[in-house]
Amino acid sequence: MGLLLALTLPLHLIWTRKNPDYRVTPSELISEIKSRGYVWHISLYLAMFLFKAFTDYHNEPLKAMVGGFTHVVYSIEADLVFHIQERFRNGLVSEILSLHYLFAYLFIIWYPPMHYILSKDPDLADLAAMNYFVIYLLAVPFYLFFNVEVTSSFIPGVDALMYHDGWNIEFFTSNDPLDNGIPSLHVGLPISLLMIHRAYTRQRGIDISEWRHRGLDVFIMSNVAIYLFSILYLGIHWVSDVIPGLILAVICSRFCIYIQPILRGGGMRGALKVMRQNTRPILVSITVGAILLMGTVEGPGTNPANPDFRMEGDDVRLEILEVHSLDQPVIITVENLGQVSVQALLADIENVEPHADRGIIDFDSVIPMGAYSMLRPGSTWTLEYTPESITENKVILFKAATTESGVAEVSLLNEYPDSDRLLFSGFLISMFSFVIAGASIKRYPIK
Repeated sequence: MGLLLALTLPLHLIWTRKNPDYRVTPSELISEIKSRGYVWHISLYLAMFLFKAFTDYHNEPLKAMVGGFTHVVYSIEADLVFHIQERFRNGLVSEILSLHYLFAYLFIIWYPPMHYILSKDPDLADLAAMNYFVIYLLAVPFYLFFNVEVTSSFIPGVDALMYHDGWNIEFFTSNDPLDNGIPSLHVGLPISLLMIHRAYTRQRGIDISEWRHRGLDVFIMSNVAIYLFSILYLGIHWVSDVIPGLILAVICSRFCIYIQPILRGGGMRGALKVMRQNTRPILVSITVGAILLMGTVEGPGTNPANPDFRMEGDDVRLEILEVHSLDQPVIITVENLGQVSVQALLADIENVEPHADRGIIDFDSVIPMGAYSMLRPGSTWTLEYTPESITENKVILFKAATTESGVAEVSLLNEYPDSDRLLFSGFLISMFSFVIAGASIKRYPIK
């Protein structure tokens, strides 16, 4: 974030060097924010920070009731991502793509609205801020009710080149559930913004090659090209994750382009009027969405015969435990579904961190610092975990027995004390997605 803040003004000066008359000077910034109503942009980002934390709080408890669908994606793609990582594996490439993955996504979330605010372009400032907000709302039901593990948790031989590394493993285990594979917003969010750019310029009869924001547009396009490779290479996304990301990009861009002038002109009253005008498609969308979500509860994703983690050789898999109660335990059930014995370990992430290096975790070095069990084929390990503080950060590690060869498969069930209550609120916050989808069906086709 410090780097983002430091680069904001220099990059804006570079990308607006041909149009200095459109720049907001430092002395004009406060009045520009007030006169253009940019306070709601700042509020939107604060709301998103809180909303994402609230959504993530539902993630792990709901998994006990909806299960996971990683095996479905694997049945389609098999080991494709393994071959991509194996073919291009290189230490320097891993370092560069990891830094890019972290920085560029935050950059695309933060910088475009700031760029348009500083460039006296309030409509695009609105659209860029809304883009981040809307596409995340669209993704929520996928993240909560259609869990798909990262490829480095399921495909034997694929390493978590970015997640399992000493300098950032604690950051990711604190902020990323590692099972929100579908959809890929690293692709969906920037592509939605690119589609907004093209709809915006067409509305105004502007040749995009001559557009004054063309430099930023080209920069975002180049980052999409890098992401299409890096999300696979780093052991994060599946190829299939890209397709729902593209679909959400289309829905998000349509909705933002349609609703932005209404919000700018009539505020929330105008937006509510639009919702009333689109009552039928919105109700249809909500009904279909509700049926789909209810079908996942105790549905096919919870089949105990489907593994959650697969590994062989030196592969180490990781599951995050969340803190939901300091007096009621999480009941953890690990079952070995395969024909290879599995080592399981409950440990503090602080003890794992020194033994993680670019996708490789030294499992044996962590064993003395955690609760350990060897699971023979068909056996189960059940334990209760009660956090001692809200800042505690525990993980479960899995590794195939070193004396056996073959692919090990593990099923994991974590039963949280507040899962039933969170099912209702998780269902409600998912409805925003279907309202947006319904409102975007009838109005404003992007030509």
